[in-house]
Amino acid sequence: MTAIPHFTGDANPYGGGDPYADYRTADFPFTHLVDLADRRLGAGVIAANDEFFAERENLLKPEPAHFDPERFGHKGKIMDGWETRRRRGVSAARPHPADEDHDWALVRLGAPGIVRGIVVDTAHFRGNYPQAVSVEAVSLPGSPSPEDLCAPDVKWTTLVPRTAVGGHAANGFTVDAAQRFTHLRVSQHPDGGLARLRVYGEVAPDPAWLTALGTFDLVALENGGRVEDASDRFYSPATNTIQPGRSHKMDDGWETRRRRDRGNDWIHYHLVEEAEIRAAEIDTAYLKGNSAGWASLSVRDTAGGAWTEMLPRTRLQPDTNHRFVLPEAVRAAEVRIDIYPDGGISRLRLFGSLTGQGAARLAARHVELGG
Repeated sequence: MTAIPHFTGDANPYGGGDPYADYRTADFPFTHLVDLADRRLGAGVIAANDEFFAERENLLKPEPAHFDPERFGHKGKIMDGWETRRRRGVSAARPHPADEDHDWALVRLGAPGIVRGIVVDTAHFRGNYPQAVSVEAVSLPGSPSPEDLCAPDVKWTTLVPRTAVGGHAANGFTVDAAQRFTHLRVSQHPDGGLARLRVYGEVAPDPAWLTALGTFDLVALENGGRVEDASDRFYSPATNTIQPGRSHKMDDGWETRRRRDRGNDWIHYHLVEEAEIRAAEIDTAYLKGNSAGWASLSVRDTAGGAWTEMLPRTRLQPDTNHRFVLPEAVRAAEVRIDIYPDGGISRLRLFGSLTGQGAARLAARHVELGG
């Protein structure tokens, strides 16, 4: 585990104007990956030992933390994050918290997976952030309760050892643990506030579940699909196109800048594994004056092979879910959507089932990751 870069110490007191003007952050090498703790994937903060000043659920809000300098409640300043009360020692002779004292929260990942990087964000916690944080992880089947997770026989793996952090900063950590995890335990030492938690990695689905489903969305984030590359991410990330559910607003999809050349925009996806695709959906929900004009779909079996057209260039309508039943199943491991000439789509769904070889590889990978 390495923190790059490493922030410590207080930020200056808020002096007015843009509260993010002095926010400390950096480009971390893992933020292009899926946020496994995204609430839209089903993540949740299922327990915390203390949330006196601000609720634990704020940790997983998808938007940046908001700061209102005038917002106070009967307990004090209302913060957009998770904030615990100040810890005290055991007596007047020992007023300070012990070295082992800390607060904790249990986080259920929205999709089990391999964690590659973590951002513990202390935005707007300038003098009331924790001195240090630590993060542990575990993989348990089913839907364990907080009591199950806290049982003495549960073995946690340290992803981020106890490490000093800075106030009003994006504290980033790379993670090197090639295992599949379902839950995290986030600790702040000894107390304080955290604005947001982001857990970047790769989804590692349960093969038994996908086998039971038979036919499912082969490119969905929650099932292990992923975006490999995209021609343009100017307005919104291409990963939005494989989020759960339908889009609820324009920036919940993928929209490109306006082209002034004769080219076109595209997204390259990896399916969960090699599969046979039988149907596709291309949704332009909430993209009305800026939806793509036309789209085509191409596939290939392995990286580096030639692309073969699966769906020819087809006219798209604004704010519409387009459904296509393929005349015959198409075998693929990767898919590319090309839109013409620019604009955007909100979702792509590719329905089918794993091939025997794809299912075998997925099951072997599951065992390798400790599933």
